[in-house]
Amino acid sequence: MRLEDYGLLRGEPTAAGEFRFTVSVAETGRPETAVQKGFVLKIISAFTLNWKDPAHVNGNRIEGSATITNTTPDDIDLTFIVLAVEGNGRATAIGYQHFRLRRGTIAQELPFGDTLPRGGYVVHVDAVGEVVPKKLIYRERMQTHGPLQVNVGP
Repeated sequence: MRLEDYGLLRGEPTAAGEFRFTVSVAETGRPETAVQKGFVLKIISAFTLNWKDPAHVNGNRIEGSATITNTTPDDIDLTFIVLAVEGNGRATAIGYQHFRLRRGTIAQELPFGDTLPRGGYVVHVDAVGEVVPKKLIYRERMQTHGPLQVNVGP
């Protein structure tokens, strides 16, 4: 990331962490003045998974979409899987994708959904990314706060 001459902080993080920097401004008029200000930039993750359209019931379907972002310096071998888990522990896959997630990808939408029998389901969304040459694994996970109730069906 860099600070432009006109004061805009620009760029995309390539790693998680806490980064400290100081900006100094000086005016050469009379009297000469100078100001320094310290900043802390906290990057939680350069590989992120978020809800775009949170999991919801539509008739006898549970559907929705997530977004995935990769601002790491690497292309990532991504596996995206969505499970609807009943109270008895039985899991049904309602979404799956496996593809190369290019570096610099911002908020790529990943839809999911399927028809399910009556019941209550907690939806688990997992994204696992691998960079084989560097032996790196990235993982992000989300789930609904509670069960989604499908009331239509057999």
